[in-house]
Amino acid sequence: MPHLDSDLLRTFLAIVEAGSVTRGAERIHRSQSATSLQLKQLEVVVGEPLVSRHGRGVVPTPAGERLIPVARQVTGMLDAALAGFRTDELAGRLRIGISEDVAREALADVLAAFCRDHPRMELDVHCALGDGFGIALKRGQLDLAVYEMPEIGPGQERMRTDRLVWMASRKHDVAARDPLPVAVFDRSCWWRDVALSDLSAAGRAYRTVFTSENASGVRAAVASGMAVALLSEGDRDTDLIALKDIAPPRPSYLVLDKAPQSRGPAVEALSNAIRRTLNEKPKNAHS
Repeated sequence: MPHLDSDLLRTFLAIVEAGSVTRGAERIHRSQSATSLQLKQLEVVVGEPLVSRHGRGVVPTPAGERLIPVARQVTGMLDAALAGFRTDELAGRLRIGISEDVAREALADVLAAFCRDHPRMELDVHCALGDGFGIALKRGQLDLAVYEMPEIGPGQERMRTDRLVWMASRKHDVAARDPLPVAVFDRSCWWRDVALSDLSAAGRAYRTVFTSENASGVRAAVASGMAVALLSEGDRDTDLIALKDIAPPRPSYLVLDKAPQSRGPAVEALSNAIRRTLNEKPKNAHS
């Protein structure tokens, strides 16, 4: 009887997370032909295509989307089991960047549990807007980071996909006001840039009436009827409605990113703990 091989699952994840067979092969240190062969072997076992061509890369098919969480769970459990046998070997210091709203999820508990399980490890956690994390990783100022991006870059691993949607209060006709009152983030970040670009492209006169350091503050301003704002679709509830006349929804990707020099069992053990937590959490957060 055919069975799912963990090695094939790792290859599949590498391809999907990298966005192409070539970059996936680089991540697992195999040739492109060997990587393609392993993907085909997995597709034979599953009985359906798992990726389809998209521009110069690939995207998961519906069958591939169903297999992704299974592959992550299986490989994560295997890696965690191996790390458990090597607990005493984990020692050193890791510098972590986490976007503020993601830190409000279970990640804080995960980091605390990681330190308890690995008492010889020291974690320096930097919680902030995520726009500076990419540069900090390249400069070697951070070892790994979890934050949101408008596109998935080379070496970045997608944790979740969300959509950014313009929203307003259901109870207040704020969207009809002219100029349009808008809530935005008070520091430079790509969400703020996208919001202002959408308004300019739509030709809407607007005024900024509320600024906040985080998504919670922006959402509160929208729910109160003070302003409209670009928010994660995950923030939508009975109090908020989507606005369709400013701009269509756009994707936002929560990624796990590592510094080029970040390697070793400690990095992988913490990465696996983060993967398991975020894959179980449907709620997205701002970077």
